[in-house]
Amino acid sequence: MTTIRAEWTKLRTVRATWWTVLAAVVLMAATAGQLAIYVANGNTNDDPSDDAGVVPLGSVLIDSLELVQYAVLALGLLMITSEFTTGTIRTTLQCTPSRGRVLLAKAAVAAAVTFVLGLLLGAVGALVASLVLGEWGAAPVAGTLRDVVALATYLALIGVLALGLGAVLRSAVLTLTVLLAVLMIVPLSLREPDITALHRIADAFPGEAGQHLLAGDGQPYPPAVGLLLLAGWAAVALLGGRAALRRRDA
Repeated sequence: MTTIRAEWTKLRTVRATWWTVLAAVVLMAATAGQLAIYVANGNTNDDPSDDAGVVPLGSVLIDSLELVQYAVLALGLLMITSEFTTGTIRTTLQCTPSRGRVLLAKAAVAAAVTFVLGLLLGAVGALVASLVLGEWGAAPVAGTLRDVVALATYLALIGVLALGLGAVLRSAVLTLTVLLAVLMIVPLSLREPDITALHRIADAFPGEAGQHLLAGDGQPYPPAVGLLLLAGWAAVALLGGRAALRRRDA
């Protein structure tokens, strides 16, 4: 618990943390509002081909997350890469020599903070979307709550994934580049050819697993499988980070 408290203190006393939180909230409000405007305008213009009809707020939240997630990822990766950049990782490891304990403490704080931030972002996005959509928005309480919790869970797991990759790569820029590739670029590239086997491989990537978790559909696998896949990616990243910390000097 002492290590966890120390990691939480370091995170909350860094100004960049709060700027990142603010950026994520503003980005969610702006993105959700813009997507809701597209839906409302499409339903009220003279072109019936772009009528979306009444849409659930959850669909707006999921679409908004495609951009907003990268602001949240910054929290996870900066928890470790900033220490390598400034050299404070040496002090951290002197205070707690166990690399595994340090990384687990960071993972616990990253998961908790990004989960709570995810709940906040979901609430902000739902509020903005409902105000903009008006009659074109459907907001069943149970369904919207489920979408917000799923969104927060997804962000918590990819926050831990970012932390683990950051421990391996030690560079914020390189870590963000790899995350962009893993979450978006590689799965999209695998889906370009109309080859079933490649589509199945793409479905195993964390971004795709997250989409199935958030959408709550059963194809090609149920949300619970998407959750397990995401957790598996996060666990593998943490194991890789622990191995890198033990093998290389800080």
